[in-house]
Amino acid sequence: MKAVAVVFVASFCTMVIELVAGRIMAPYVGVSLYTWTSIIGVVLAGISIGAYLGGILADRYPTPKTLGWLLFASGLAALSISPLTGFVARWQLETSLMVRILAVTAIIFFVPSTLLGMISPVVVRLSLDRLEHSGTVVGKIYAFSTLGSILGTFATGFFLISWMGTRNILLLMSLILIVSSPFFGGAFLKRRVLMVLFPVLFISLWAVHHQAFTKQRDERSYYFKETDYFTIELKKTEKNSRPLEMVILDNLIHSYVDLGDPLHLQYGYEKTYADLVAWKMKDNSNFRVLIIGGGGYTFPRFLEAKYPQAQIDVVEIDAHLTQLAYTHLGLSPQTRIRTFNDDARWTLMNFKEKGVYDFILADAFNDLSIPYQLTTKEFNALLRSLLKPDGLLMANVIDHFQTGLFMPSYVRTLEEVFGRGKVALVSDSPFEEMGISTMIVSASASEHPWKEAEKINRGDCYVITPREVGEKLRNRFAMILTDDHAPVDNLTAPVFEERFGKKRRG
Repeated sequence: MKAVAVVFVASFCTMVIELVAGRIMAPYVGVSLYTWTSIIGVVLAGISIGAYLGGILADRYPTPKTLGWLLFASGLAALSISPLTGFVARWQLETSLMVRILAVTAIIFFVPSTLLGMISPVVVRLSLDRLEHSGTVVGKIYAFSTLGSILGTFATGFFLISWMGTRNILLLMSLILIVSSPFFGGAFLKRRVLMVLFPVLFISLWAVHHQAFTKQRDERSYYFKETDYFTIELKKTEKNSRPLEMVILDNLIHSYVDLGDPLHLQYGYEKTYADLVAWKMKDNSNFRVLIIGGGGYTFPRFLEAKYPQAQIDVVEIDAHLTQLAYTHLGLSPQTRIRTFNDDARWTLMNFKEKGVYDFILADAFNDLSIPYQLTTKEFNALLRSLLKPDGLLMANVIDHFQTGLFMPSYVRTLEEVFGRGKVALVSDSPFEEMGISTMIVSASASEHPWKEAEKINRGDCYVITPREVGEKLRNRFAMILTDDHAPVDNLTAPVFEERFGKKRRG
């Protein structure tokens, strides 16, 4: 019974740590194919090498004491993950993004995975006292090991992360492994040593808990929560003597909200959105808009205040983020904004109405990650079916205008859906001077007098017309993104490296 219990615990903790790894790494390297490939590969490598080393150790030292030491060491290794992440993930490695993510992941997660992988061979060796029952014993051990992995996966993904947060989960897994070491390892330490060691360890953990296992926040931060989708932090800040609420998602500033003035827009791309809406609708406020990605609800609140007859729909996957908009970010309980808290693609696939929107704004792309399923030809065909014949699709894209790989491919994909010569680029700064920046990629099935948009309001709205887009991107690499082939992480990797990787200084 002890044998199956210990492999269950070890496998449960292994899968919990593996799933938590993605959330821990997200603020530093994003949630991308590279991230999950590195995490899964490193953990599997650790388990594999651990199994090999564990077999050798079991033959040389086939005693419960060996098992006790492995559980204790695994607990200490799990304890190291949180403080080690804060130290290692900030290293500025002069290498490619792929190698950087793999190196950081290996440094943080390889040792805990290896130690946990060593446990099963030792358990098998200790359990095989009669060879005629070896098949049953081994089968039972591996069955319960797999069961522990399954329950660890479900518990983490469905409950633990949103309930406890990643750092507290790691602390809990560490304590489970350490506390189980004397129970499963017998007298792996003398009783006197245990009576001294464990209290000292717990006192030490209590002393460093705030520093190592708690998100470090400054005095401006007044809210912090890890949800099923984001790590959300709210801070008070000030821009040009204007008090603002700052919404931070996974360490990236996503929104600035002025509680007293819903017409205030801080980001240039939001002002460009506003210019394009004003240009197309002129004085008409009776239109319908769909916004993919609510965030801090800055732009939905702007539209609601600016255009009292507008119908505003928002698709925001994180219901907790929407609730924060009501409780902390100035969204009125009597708002006309209608919110769908679900995956954008699933929501829109099941949308009954077609051809009803004057605008669709895609605001779900950021510096660290781009949901590839929202970039493909199939998804954009779905968006076109929801637009009126002269409706505009507008998406904010962060890329290097001169050398970026993602923007030309996204434009080419939209042209495949809306037609060649139907995609324009709009920005709040001159394109000739632009390096890595946010630009609006806009598509419509109808012709529009795009140059007139430059005359709206502020006079700092810059447009590359559909004809000019074709000329400027003629010799650039571009591919059509589809559900079967959308290597968005690869296309955005050079920008990530320049902004957050090897080229960043200070």
